[in-house]
Amino acid sequence: MFSASRFLAAASLLALSAPAFAAEDAAPPTGDTSGLTDIVVTATKRETNLQKTPISISVVNAEEIKKRHVQSLFDLGDGAVPSLRVAPFEARVSALTIGIRGIVPLDANQPAREQGVGIYIDGVYLGRQHGVNAALFDLERIEVLKGPQGTLFGRNTEGGALSIVAKAPSGKFGGRIQGGIGNYGSHNAELHLDLPEYHNFSVKLDGVMQYQDAITKNPMPGQLGWGYYDRKGLRAAVRWKPAANITNDFSFDVSQDKNTPFYSQLLNYNPNGCTGTVGGVNTAQSAVPNCFLPGTAYANLSGTVKALPSLVTVNGTSRMSTADIGVPQQASVDTTRGYTNSLKWKVSPDLEIRSITAWRQVTATQWDNSGGAHRVPVYTANGGFSRYSLANLWQAQFSQELQAVGSIGKLDYVGGLFYFNEHVSDNAATPNSNTWTTDSSGNVTGYTVNSNVFTNPFASIDRASEVWSKSYAVYGQGTYHFTDAIHLTVGGRYTNDKKTGVLHMFRNVNYDVNTKVASDNLYTPLNKSWNRFNPMATLAWDVTSNAHAYAKFSTGYRAGGASSRTANYLPFNPEDVTAYELGLKSDLFDRRVRLNIAGYIMDRKNSQVDVSSIQTDSATGTSINILKTLNAPGITKIRGIEADITARVAQGLTVNASYAYTYTNIPKIYIPETQVYQQFYIVYTPRNAASASADYEVPLGGAGALAKLHIDANYSQSTQAFDQFATHNDASLVFNGRVALADIPVSDSGQKLTVTLWSRNMFNTQYVFRRDPSNSLPGAPTTSTTTGSVNNILGDYGNFNAPRTFGIDAAINF
Repeated sequence: MFSASRFLAAASLLALSAPAFAAEDAAPPTGDTSGLTDIVVTATKRETNLQKTPISISVVNAEEIKKRHVQSLFDLGDGAVPSLRVAPFEARVSALTIGIRGIVPLDANQPAREQGVGIYIDGVYLGRQHGVNAALFDLERIEVLKGPQGTLFGRNTEGGALSIVAKAPSGKFGGRIQGGIGNYGSHNAELHLDLPEYHNFSVKLDGVMQYQDAITKNPMPGQLGWGYYDRKGLRAAVRWKPAANITNDFSFDVSQDKNTPFYSQLLNYNPNGCTGTVGGVNTAQSAVPNCFLPGTAYANLSGTVKALPSLVTVNGTSRMSTADIGVPQQASVDTTRGYTNSLKWKVSPDLEIRSITAWRQVTATQWDNSGGAHRVPVYTANGGFSRYSLANLWQAQFSQELQAVGSIGKLDYVGGLFYFNEHVSDNAATPNSNTWTTDSSGNVTGYTVNSNVFTNPFASIDRASEVWSKSYAVYGQGTYHFTDAIHLTVGGRYTNDKKTGVLHMFRNVNYDVNTKVASDNLYTPLNKSWNRFNPMATLAWDVTSNAHAYAKFSTGYRAGGASSRTANYLPFNPEDVTAYELGLKSDLFDRRVRLNIAGYIMDRKNSQVDVSSIQTDSATGTSINILKTLNAPGITKIRGIEADITARVAQGLTVNASYAYTYTNIPKIYIPETQVYQQFYIVYTPRNAASASADYEVPLGGAGALAKLHIDANYSQSTQAFDQFATHNDASLVFNGRVALADIPVSDSGQKLTVTLWSRNMFNTQYVFRRDPSNSLPGAPTTSTTTGSVNNILGDYGNFNAPRTFGIDAAINF
């Protein structure tokens, strides 16, 4: 635990009492009608000009983060970068699902499952997607590196990499104090303080606080609503320069994110017209063709679709401001902390040696009671309902990377060694938090709360697992400049991954003690290792000084693992990607227009997909519904086109537009339990997505103050939210806006004030970003693969996007 408020208060006093200096302008003056400025990236492990770097990259810089009021990575989920997809896992924002170019895992929050996009903070790879929605610190930029990055960035970067770069200490006194308020009781405060260099040491301190009340209220007194968050974070960075050619950066950060999930609404009731046993006779599946569960071949349907209690609200058109059923709901808590040491030694003008050493830890406690009576179990007289999804996760990782970056004549090279060690454990429970109360006729009179969810919520453990992972890699990449215009880059990375894991408990059976049940369930601990060599080659041609073309071949892979949601800890294999890409980057009309376009083909082998299936529990003799990960046969095809254009169309006016087209197709997978071939889908990957923005600046007087106007629009076509269902979520078009009076002088010592009015989703667009049809379809087969049961049918349930938020912020640069 820590107190960010005390840190902010003390540091604010220090900042205001110290000498102040003018902050450096982040953009050219408004009167500057010259071309667009260069953007520096580090995608090749050295600083290069974005336009001359033969990789498809999108950069969200510090100014863009302010304009869009991006407080956490979740705020990029509206589509600021069309090929980047960010969504919460299920309704929860504790673990984000992050995908690029159609590489989007559905359930990567299992300890033995890996993500498909590598997330890096200051060059340090994050092993888990938990905790990544913490408040963002003072960032220099976020680089979105698209396509496989298996050579320089390594394992689990099939779709690309998300590289977050924080501002380093400058050695000069300065900083920013910022605070604001908004609707839904939101408030935020930030302090960023740069201290003067002292005896070759420079220090930078960052503190962040972000709070928002629930957007859907909970009728139960004393319990939180849904869509709430309370984030706090501290970061301290120290730069030591013992010599002119040596720089050592050390940083420590700690963040805590308290949050509740988005509310899961019942969008409809029995939308497929399912009927089961009528007059003792089963209904033929062909009579209700829409009542069909993918992956099955039911001839008949049996059972009864239960009536809804009168207390339950069906609403598929608008976001509910107050839930219909009050349930226990407390905040999930994610705490992340880490230490990073980055040493750079400039041995000579042509060689730099680097060392990146890091230790990080994540602890996450999940309390998700967002469904109420909107998901199974369905109503029964005096029966339990409202599935409270509880989980604990603990992760620690250590990584060490050594790099050599240099040049020999016409050859620029990068070489490195990488080591990664991770330990993860988790457990989960799903008690029903509420019970229906009924009269003697079976009519619902209300409901009660089960006290055990407060006193002993983990009385019955669904699953508990533990995983140890180690990764070793050696890599190298060289760029040979045949002429000033022709450049050939060739590289490769050899990786050895080893993963061991155990399933401690399943369905409240302790496998460590009850080895017979474990054996009867065919349980085998995970003990696997994989080796991969990932080559890449790029031919780049500087057509002119302002036009750069490239052709690229690249590969990547995602490690295998095992599913802790299965009774036998079912293992699955790695998947591999081979990609071909053509791109053109150009600056036109005296660099007033920037146009970048790329087209790519990606072929993925052994695609990891998630499917609900049936296994027999030997402890009870019953069949249970589980989630297992399978490797799809054949080649999964991913094809796409991306385009970005930025234009300075008039003095002070800049417009931008981005577009991504993504085609995906997974070969059908044979389901042995039902002997049916089933179609699967890549989630959260719209066929068409686009973003556009406009920025206008105008001077206010002669003191350097500016009026700034920003508006952006973000579109996403509807897409699947689950691997195994063709059902789509809703298409979306969201607008964000900002008006700022910037750099207003407030003192003779150079302090400047910026006041901002902002709004996200400014037109309060409402759409379902996650639609789950599993409760509106027959159940998975248990004893029969020809007759399906409709006993647990309710309807589709899902989650609406965040509502319109707005507020006012004020910041003083000093």
